[in-house]
Amino acid sequence: MVPTLRTDRLEFVPYRAEDEDAFVALLRDEEVCRWMGQDQVPEPDLRELFRAILTDVYPKRLFDVWGVWCDGTYVGHAEVKKTGNVDGHELVTALAPAYWGRGLGTEVAHGLLRYASDTLGLTEVYGMVGAGNTASLALCRRLGFRHLRDVVGDDGAVTRMMVLPIAGDV
Repeated sequence: MVPTLRTDRLEFVPYRAEDEDAFVALLRDEEVCRWMGQDQVPEPDLRELFRAILTDVYPKRLFDVWGVWCDGTYVGHAEVKKTGNVDGHELVTALAPAYWGRGLGTEVAHGLLRYASDTLGLTEVYGMVGAGNTASLALCRRLGFRHLRDVVGDDGAVTRMMVLPIAGDV
């Protein structure tokens, strides 16, 4: 089972059935979609995706995924999973816009990095960040990620592939 993780202000909790509406609302948010480099996914598709987390991802241990909570309030989503772009693992995060600019993105990243290193034994992780997402790119630079290459989508959108070597003391 995916463990619960904790940082100073955040709790990473495996999703429960009652979290479905919060998950859908986050991933239907126009600003969140824009910075994740995707169009708004239809609500029924997101509900199906959420249910697949509970019925497929968790039981088969396909990857690690959490709801992120601050003081009992759902504030975001986090994953550590194999990436299809390279032979390695990617950190995926999304925070609700109401929680941007509070240092929570840094805290989410540190929690995921500690888990990737200490629990999964990873020595590097990747991130995919939209070229126009200056806040997330700045966060990646502060954390020590370096630009590996650009990935250009079918629609011409550019995503920066970032890599970070990690050591045991994250």
